[in-house]
Amino acid sequence: MKRFVLFLMLGSLFFLNTVAQNRIVVHVSEPGPKIDKAVYGHFAEHLGHCIYGGIYVGENSPIPNIRGFRKDVVEALKAMKVGILRWPGGCFADTYHWRDGIGPRNERPSIINVHWGGVTEDNSFGTHEFLDFCEVIGAEPYINLNVGSGTVREASEWVEYVTSSNKSPMTELRKKNGREDPWNVKYWAVGNETWGCGGNMRPEYYADVYKQFASFLRAPGIYKIASGANSEDYKWTEVLMREAKWMMNGLSLHYYTVPFDWSKKGSATQFDEKVWFQTFSKTLKMEELVTKHAAVMDQFDPKKKVGLLVDEWGCWYDVEPGTNPGFLYQQSSLRDALVAGINLNIFNNHADRVRMANIAQMINVLQSVILTKDQEMVLTPTYYVFKMYNVHQEANMLPVEVQSYPYTLEGNSLNAVHCSASVKDGMVSITLCNLDPQKNQDVEFDLRGFVPAKVSGQIVTGKSINAFNDFGKKEEVSLSEFKGAEIVKGKLSAKLPSKSVVLIQLQ
Repeated sequence: MKRFVLFLMLGSLFFLNTVAQNRIVVHVSEPGPKIDKAVYGHFAEHLGHCIYGGIYVGENSPIPNIRGFRKDVVEALKAMKVGILRWPGGCFADTYHWRDGIGPRNERPSIINVHWGGVTEDNSFGTHEFLDFCEVIGAEPYINLNVGSGTVREASEWVEYVTSSNKSPMTELRKKNGREDPWNVKYWAVGNETWGCGGNMRPEYYADVYKQFASFLRAPGIYKIASGANSEDYKWTEVLMREAKWMMNGLSLHYYTVPFDWSKKGSATQFDEKVWFQTFSKTLKMEELVTKHAAVMDQFDPKKKVGLLVDEWGCWYDVEPGTNPGFLYQQSSLRDALVAGINLNIFNNHADRVRMANIAQMINVLQSVILTKDQEMVLTPTYYVFKMYNVHQEANMLPVEVQSYPYTLEGNSLNAVHCSASVKDGMVSITLCNLDPQKNQDVEFDLRGFVPAKVSGQIVTGKSINAFNDFGKKEEVSLSEFKGAEIVKGKLSAKLPSKSVVLIQLQ
């Protein structure tokens, strides 16, 4: 009898690991929490050419601009729909003193950007420029306060300068600088990576520092964010939640996809299938991190009042040959499009706790959505994924169950198909990634509580795993119509091409 039971157990394990088909159950009749538009957020740091040359060229530039902001970049970002934009850093935030960036530009003092390249920062892009830019592109602003080298007074006065309508020295200074009405800035972070470049603090010490700063951020309705953990530092999350959860609205988390290690991260475009596979293995760790940090938060906050904010994520490779190592400039290939799709699917599926996510960074730095060079602009594969996925913003997450064929390489396996779904105004949107670079994937869907009548779709893919868009060349990766989904007798099926990111929409 024991042998028979053992046989059944082994047979069950074999069955579970031998998937007969790709099958996805979408629980349309059980919509979950709303996917915050801030999950589709971005990050712009004073680093390399993200701000200067990427976003801002000045009113007198020969490059077409809107009040100093590149017109081509503005139009591309508006079309992509930026949920929220984080600024001024990053590590730069804890060296940034906001008063240096206000007033007449020719009177602003310069500083040395000690973190990123040791270059001179002239502070021509400051608070007014940032908030003006957010208004122009339609993004929610998110400001990171200086804790590492700043003071409580400096932070509280910045909040007052930006948000207050009362008569005070700060609001009078704002009016003197050309802004009569306050801005509506909800999101404020107390420091950045305080475990590292933001002060090298212990979590117990930072928890006290956070509470001190948060006590004096008194503008009504603001969303206070604590500097959270580096990757799998679950102790940091535990200490911050235990000591300060009652004073915070959000807790950050940073994790980068680094294919190998920090000493040799690999090329952004020159890689083989082994590196392709390794990259996704590292990317999928985000699922584990979000799940485990959320579980720690649940112990102290079972009603999920505090948001988990993944406000730095993305691929980090070696810089492009011949560029300044401190500028972190890298290309973006089809591989990065799938990394973006996987991460955004994970955030969608955890909408109950993940309230914000910010890819690093917006332009010309790390996993950018846009690259610029003088008058030229390139939209990266990552840009097209964000543009395709914006249908999830402010939609209700739909629970999904994914049964996938394995994608196997050298004895290691990953699920070939990755997925998330949402519903908004009667439209069901399903986003899928096929990680397998060689094989198409046929997928059958079980749409619980929904019978579709119409189907449409979009796809991001390329001819090779290394495909990327470059200056002066025809795009190799872009967004196009997807015709591989069909409805037969009320049942949805789809054929996902290899190495692709796909959106299917149903009515």
